[in-house]
Amino acid sequence: MENVVTWEQYERAQRLHPANYYDAIFNAFIRPNWISGNQFWYIRELRLEKGTGRQYVIVDAEQNTSQPAFDHERLAVCLSGNAGKTYSAETLPLGELMFTESGSAFQFEMDGTVWKCDLQEYSCKPIDHFKKPTMDELPSPDGKWVAFIYDHNLYVRSLETGRRIRLTYDGKAYYDYGTQPECRLSTVAERLNGSKLPPVVIWSPDSKMLLTHRLDQRKVREMHLIQSVPKGEGVRPVLHAYRYPLVGDEHVPLAELVICNLETRTIVRIESEPLQACPVSPLTPGMQMAGWSSDSKQIYITRMSRDARSVDFSVADACTGEVCTLLREQSDTFLNQDLHNLGASNPNIRLLADGSFIWHSERDGWSHLYHCDGKTGAIRNPITSGPWTVRRLMAVDEQQGWVYITGGGLEEGRDPYYQHLYRVRLDGTGLSLLTPEDAEHDIVFSPTMKYFVDTFSRVDLPPVTVLRSVDGSLIRELEYADVEMLLEMGYQFPERITVKARDGVTDLYGVMLRPFPFDSSRKYPVVDYIYGGPQIINTPKAFALDPGRNHDPLGGGQSLAQLGFIVLILDGMGTPYRSKAFHDVSDRKLEEAGGLLDHVTAVRQLAERHQYVDVDRVGIWGSSGGGYASTRAILSFPDCYKVAVSACGNHDQRLYIAAWAERYQGLYDPVLYRDQDNARLAANLKGKLLLVSGDMDDNVHPSQTIRMADALVKADKDFDMLILPNRHHGFSMEPYFIRRKWDYFIRHLMRAEPPWGNQIANKKASDKEPIEK
Repeated sequence: MENVVTWEQYERAQRLHPANYYDAIFNAFIRPNWISGNQFWYIRELRLEKGTGRQYVIVDAEQNTSQPAFDHERLAVCLSGNAGKTYSAETLPLGELMFTESGSAFQFEMDGTVWKCDLQEYSCKPIDHFKKPTMDELPSPDGKWVAFIYDHNLYVRSLETGRRIRLTYDGKAYYDYGTQPECRLSTVAERLNGSKLPPVVIWSPDSKMLLTHRLDQRKVREMHLIQSVPKGEGVRPVLHAYRYPLVGDEHVPLAELVICNLETRTIVRIESEPLQACPVSPLTPGMQMAGWSSDSKQIYITRMSRDARSVDFSVADACTGEVCTLLREQSDTFLNQDLHNLGASNPNIRLLADGSFIWHSERDGWSHLYHCDGKTGAIRNPITSGPWTVRRLMAVDEQQGWVYITGGGLEEGRDPYYQHLYRVRLDGTGLSLLTPEDAEHDIVFSPTMKYFVDTFSRVDLPPVTVLRSVDGSLIRELEYADVEMLLEMGYQFPERITVKARDGVTDLYGVMLRPFPFDSSRKYPVVDYIYGGPQIINTPKAFALDPGRNHDPLGGGQSLAQLGFIVLILDGMGTPYRSKAFHDVSDRKLEEAGGLLDHVTAVRQLAERHQYVDVDRVGIWGSSGGGYASTRAILSFPDCYKVAVSACGNHDQRLYIAAWAERYQGLYDPVLYRDQDNARLAANLKGKLLLVSGDMDDNVHPSQTIRMADALVKADKDFDMLILPNRHHGFSMEPYFIRRKWDYFIRHLMRAEPPWGNQIANKKASDKEPIEK
């Protein structure tokens, strides 16, 4: 070993674990809660001497005012007197606020009790009769009903009277109503955690009908997990079964669409073939393949073929269930119409009031929107066009004639992945930019479509939240994220980089973090953080934070930089949000691992640019698809990658969920699926490889890792393997795994020694106290 990494470096690295440094950031996530068409409230975070406080702020967009939503001191005194517990004005734990129409009172939930506060008298009292929807209930748009599942059937409950109404009667196990399929990649984890899911239902806009499905899983084959360390007093291993179709399986979950009419208590069955429900229901928000027209008279249906090479668009009459197919699109390569509009409640499709519809397609080689005839399905006109990418259909203001979208690649000289907000007329004229800042933009519209709240940021620009008029004009600045404490902890803004792809022409965009402290005269080892799937990008575009705190967009990059590594994150060819040709590089070539060859090319370019990049000490790590890619990298390019940490990798797509592999690789063919199997390359291993899996991973089955290990054993190759008991798919944020990953790169890539040596058991990163705000 060349040297010893110090305790100080490990402690700095641990402090910059996202679970800790998120608490050193204030006002990065501003979510407006609209009270009316003009007013909304949000929570402003306060940096206190110890910990975080909160202030509830109300904004009036029409009056251009911003002020505390109420007198926090008076409310704290009122609550303390009524609840028998002392509350501070700076830390009121009110949760969601529900204001009355006049704004003179509001309701909130605190410590499990719903309270009502009169803002004239500042009198507070608990509401005993208030029936809040539970986690397994789905409220109607008018707030009067909730839908829920009981004994395989769909019910509704009145929030006003408590009355329950049964809507279906013939549901049974594995042929039931309103449920998610068991292949949703988290079934066993949810069972063990006691999670309760709301029904898979889309309420009609008028709250009178429910679009749901009867889910047929009766013939779907089972997978099994053995829980070797069961919770509780028992020691006997527990077997868990769940239905999970693999590539080539004959049967997948199928969703038979039905409409339940709340007023007539009748069921209308949609007269069409069932939709695939793999890996999730086709009615799942953000992934939905069907939905309502605004007048509640029709539903639309998009039916993707199992190999994702064709898609039909149909409309159905909500009263009769009669279906009319209007459009079919086919492709020699996989279709990626972004029907899966992640983060949105609707896909990039709209039924319009005049019967026409908006359709999303890459038919001209780029992601764009089209205005189509509602009777013939013929394209009336492109709404957008050109060498840039529409990302999300945000809203349609039919009254004013505007379509609002986010897109990237239109603004010259900017990262083409940055989403900007635009508006355009339905006939394709009048395209205008509404968010001018060179950054990633996150948009929330007001219900009246007169205003929107815009939070923009980059990896090197902390979030800024502003209020704009619908024409893009600035009304007021709301918040600037406070990252002072974060920078004091040693956080570094990632450096945005551009390199050339394997073709020597195409620009690729990524980020790089340099070691801390940095000495340009030294050579530093490189860790490439990769994800190898063709369905998403891996490089963060917004400020690198996850509001759910269960994912690190930088892949632990801040900590690795503190330990002395250069960290690279890059999206190669074969990934989305560029041209279709760029994305099609992955078609029937999952062995490309999301542009792995481009990563090799990028490392070499960086070494040519910067003498401090040690091209002879390059490591790689990733989780899930990144677990596949990191193993693929060290086996395919052993002269480039010397060390790999591979977490829960899907090393052979034949053993993974049918819907994912068949979409990108095609329907099962032994020749087509031969080369993507990492086990076939086991004999190529030269460097150090750590395989990691949770024994309860119901997404990527642990047998994937064990089969990879078996191939390495047969090839007589040395490798390391770690099985984490009672861990599911997402353990990349766990301190134990993180510390083991650090140690592995320190020992085998940096050729140094962690500070503890054999004292490892007495000093764990998980023992550290979290950083307080």
